[in-house]
Amino acid sequence: MKKAFYIFGIALLFSATFSCQSQGKKSEPSGVAEIANLKAPAEQDLSAYETAYFASGCFWCVEAIFESVKGVAEVISGYAGGTESDPTYEQVSYGRTGHAEAVEVYYDPEVISYFQLVQVFFGSHDPTTLNRQGPDRGPQYRSIAFYKNSAEQQTIRAYMDALEESGVYDQPIVTEITPFTKFYPAEEYHQDYEKNNPDNPYVQNISVPRLNRFKANFSEFLKEDAH
Repeated sequence: MKKAFYIFGIALLFSATFSCQSQGKKSEPSGVAEIANLKAPAEQDLSAYETAYFASGCFWCVEAIFESVKGVAEVISGYAGGTESDPTYEQVSYGRTGHAEAVEVYYDPEVISYFQLVQVFFGSHDPTTLNRQGPDRGPQYRSIAFYKNSAEQQTIRAYMDALEESGVYDQPIVTEITPFTKFYPAEEYHQDYEKNNPDNPYVQNISVPRLNRFKANFSEFLKEDAH
């Protein structure tokens, strides 16, 4: 059972050198290779898919995790949970809007259920750290499970209660269960960041290890090419 209740444990040994904010996220990328990444991706029809919204730390990491899950067609990095309209990364990173870095997950419910996505969410981060995920600190990195209806709300609550009752965590879960209102896609250079920037120090030292820990504990949820 503890496999399903995987505790994401980024060690405190990681210094601020490897935080999201210290790796150039506060400014637009420069250079020929990075400018190429700013090109808009080919549009795809996602109207047949359901959507789910989660926040659990740096969206580079969270996007890569959900994109590895079977039944997930697309994941978009962005901002949710705040008050400002059309927030920018700079505003969010300085805590000026109340938003958290979040992801919009497009999924096929005939392949992966919402309950399983909630398992992915809790199983790929530490939900007991307030306004923090690994080396990244601030309310923009807080843990939030957004719900669009009462069924999703009940699913999140029931699973979180089960985690609490299991005693798998030493500390209380601080994940917010929040009604979904609006999602704002992040700047284009944030999309598919882990895939497009494999040599980035944060990607190498934080994001990839976090993804690999998730894969090791939830192999049954992975796409064929994600193993």
